[in-house]
Amino acid sequence: MTTGQLQVGSRKYRYCDIQEYSKSEGINISKLPVSLKILLENLIRHQAKGVVSAEDVRALAAWESDKIPNREIAYHPTRIVMQDFTGVPALVDLAAMRDALADFGGDVLKINPQIPVDLVIDHSITADYYANDEAFNLNINLEFERNLERYRFLKWGQIAFKNFRVVPPSTGIIHQVNLEYLAKVVWSRTEESEVLVYPDTVVGTDSHTTMVNAMGILGWGVGGIEAEAAMLGQPVTMLIPEVLGIRLDGELPPGCTATDLVLRVVKILRTEGVVGKFVEFFGKGLDSLSLADRATISNMAPEYGATCGFFPIDDELISYLKLTGREPDQVALVEAYAKTQGLWRNDAAPADYSKVLSLDMGKVFPAMAGPSRPHDLSPLNEVSGNFRQALGSLYGIAKLTASSPIESMDHELKHGDVVIAAITSCTNTSNPSVLIAAGLLAKKAFERGIKSKPWVKTSFAPGSQVVTSYLEKSGLTTYLNAQGFQLIGYGCTTCIGNSGPIPSAIREAINSAELVTVNVLSGNRNFEGRVHPDSKASYLASPPLVVAYALAGTIFIDFEKEPIAQDKNGEPVYLRDIWPSPEEIKIALGTYLTPKLFREAYSDVFVGPRQWQTLEAPSGICYEWEPDSTYIRRVPFFDDLTKTEKNDIIGARCLAILPDSTTTDHISPAGSIPRDGPAGSYLAGKSVMPKDFNSFGSRRGNHEVMMRGTFANIRIKNAMADQKEGGYTRDSNGQIATIFDVAENWREKGVPLIVLSGKEYGAGSSRDWAAKGPMLLGVRVVIAQSYERIHRSNLIGMGILPLEFQGGTSASSLSLDGTEEYSITGLKNLNPGCKLTVVAKTAARKEIKILVRCRIDTETEMDYWENGGILTYVLRDLQKRNQGDGPCSLNTM
Repeated sequence: MTTGQLQVGSRKYRYCDIQEYSKSEGINISKLPVSLKILLENLIRHQAKGVVSAEDVRALAAWESDKIPNREIAYHPTRIVMQDFTGVPALVDLAAMRDALADFGGDVLKINPQIPVDLVIDHSITADYYANDEAFNLNINLEFERNLERYRFLKWGQIAFKNFRVVPPSTGIIHQVNLEYLAKVVWSRTEESEVLVYPDTVVGTDSHTTMVNAMGILGWGVGGIEAEAAMLGQPVTMLIPEVLGIRLDGELPPGCTATDLVLRVVKILRTEGVVGKFVEFFGKGLDSLSLADRATISNMAPEYGATCGFFPIDDELISYLKLTGREPDQVALVEAYAKTQGLWRNDAAPADYSKVLSLDMGKVFPAMAGPSRPHDLSPLNEVSGNFRQALGSLYGIAKLTASSPIESMDHELKHGDVVIAAITSCTNTSNPSVLIAAGLLAKKAFERGIKSKPWVKTSFAPGSQVVTSYLEKSGLTTYLNAQGFQLIGYGCTTCIGNSGPIPSAIREAINSAELVTVNVLSGNRNFEGRVHPDSKASYLASPPLVVAYALAGTIFIDFEKEPIAQDKNGEPVYLRDIWPSPEEIKIALGTYLTPKLFREAYSDVFVGPRQWQTLEAPSGICYEWEPDSTYIRRVPFFDDLTKTEKNDIIGARCLAILPDSTTTDHISPAGSIPRDGPAGSYLAGKSVMPKDFNSFGSRRGNHEVMMRGTFANIRIKNAMADQKEGGYTRDSNGQIATIFDVAENWREKGVPLIVLSGKEYGAGSSRDWAAKGPMLLGVRVVIAQSYERIHRSNLIGMGILPLEFQGGTSASSLSLDGTEEYSITGLKNLNPGCKLTVVAKTAARKEIKILVRCRIDTETEMDYWENGGILTYVLRDLQKRNQGDGPCSLNTM
């Protein structure tokens, strides 16, 4: 490793010098994108440890913008972040791996994180109580009552595993806590009496880990399976990426927010197609974007499909580090290191990119996205028409005259009425400007005598305690409360489906007239069935627009032409009359947002509320599984380490034929647990009352619940189910039954299963249960037209073979209906990216040949698949070491 010496103040540091490396190799890296320079440093530093080849390093250093790279590299992140929905099953896997290692006499302490891991509990709070001053305390009490066993398990993990910290409930959302506190930008550790410094890089078990890209930190979301392997020393393997550059010019016009900007970016990049690519922002337009604005854009990289949405380090980041109370020595180190390594933003000499797109921010307009996908952009003045069209095209509603009276309320609920308005999610609650704007709009409306409509469920769930501090100090909390946006908890809530129940009278009105009502939320995801099972349509919007729609009570309003309401004097009030000016927002930010707030909020970040402090945790390095538990159960993934996945697949049957844009929300169990489904029946059989079912997310540590909820989303559309929406399919006798029951019948007969799908299979969250669940149901192969990056990796991580239709074919074009028998041969000699022919035999014994490409992209992924998944690969390596059969590939970093 070529090292350099760096002195910052009175302190001396050693670092891996990528500039000297490039000189020694005769390679000019001055035009290399900054994100790739960070990867290059990572490879050089780990080459010195013997776990990266010199050829890989040179291939990355010699990256050429006009060529599509095809070389695999091994990336070793500095640290890992997790949230509790994905963190609990990951911890369950690690505990089960310890048991498996103990079964053959191995050292169970080998199963231990090799790099720092932070888990933030933010996904379990639900908006049960709202619009009252006691909502926060009532929701916390309910959260602990529901999740006591899970939280004890996490407390055990904090004791049993090294390098593993838990940020307790009621602290904040993982990505905002990462942004405001956990992220260092430059990491350091002592080696041989010297302090080595290097970039702070991260992977997380949540797709929106990309939010930290706004700080010049390279990071992205991976599945829990891949994260567990990284914890245990395995590299994150990837192909050297293409890097698309986006030049930002101009600045946002008055009335536009960072939310409007990011929704425009999502639309542009989804249209461009950036799956598997890095996106890097540059240009003079960055001067007008705060760090929080940039974080909003980076956060939604999964929505535009990129691996990351990266911003280089510059003066704005340095100002942000100071604002958030980072230590002066650390801030100085970040600036000095970035400038020395060539990681500092330099618009005078921009990098070469695979392709460059331009966006004039002056042409951005107020907008929303919906009613069911984040990239379905609609200008604000066209949202009413957009929804009207969707009623027919998406929901099959021909007439708008349906209505239903709400019991005890002087209102008849209609199509398009807003029933949920939620300020929620890391995307926007980390941005003080839009939250101040929401508070000011609430204030101006209140002063005109305008209140939120009574049929709208309003809630406010910010991403950190800093938010409530500056809103309280500014006096805006009073007005948000007056509009029903009282604090209900610190967590993701509505954005992940933890929206809680809507009043029974509202629900009955919706269902009795089969109404399509609307949810407006400041989140990043609005896929079908995600937000609430009864209210179908969801629009993503900025926090002030969330408040505006709560005031209007309907999506059928053109804010430019129609008044939002009448004021107390009977005068019409338009949105423009109460929309805060940029000057008002700027004054409030400058007055009330201070470093002191951040220091106070994070001074006891690992302490938690009283309920967490008094919680008793189990002891022991191996977990004592409770046989009657309905939350935490030992997974069966490691019960037989002698099995392999290399045999040909003969006589497989199809479990589902799914459409384009089938998301991990459709595949992985999420939201509330229906009492009449397989999971509900299982819990009822364990004497769990329906009121205590909790959510699928909270029960991710119980594989019995999760496999019964796989492919069971209420909005999933399986072509084999004769148009019946939900988790159904056709069994061997042609009858329609639940997917779980049909899969169980095939399993009892020893028949392997496949899934067919369209484009963008596995879009959305980085949910490992979208791969674990199908594997437990017996799915061996998925054939799709295209995959989202994280889900493809997760499938391989669980030993499922991802194949891709070739030549523009699809299940539909080949007239496949799921009644066929499928055979896939040649698997013993499978190679990354190779072509295969799948043979489908119809009932009439006609053969349909399906040309596919293997979407195992690298040799390392091939090793994982051949071993039945990443974690079994790791365990087999450890078993070999224990038996003295050869070295284990684990590397302590």
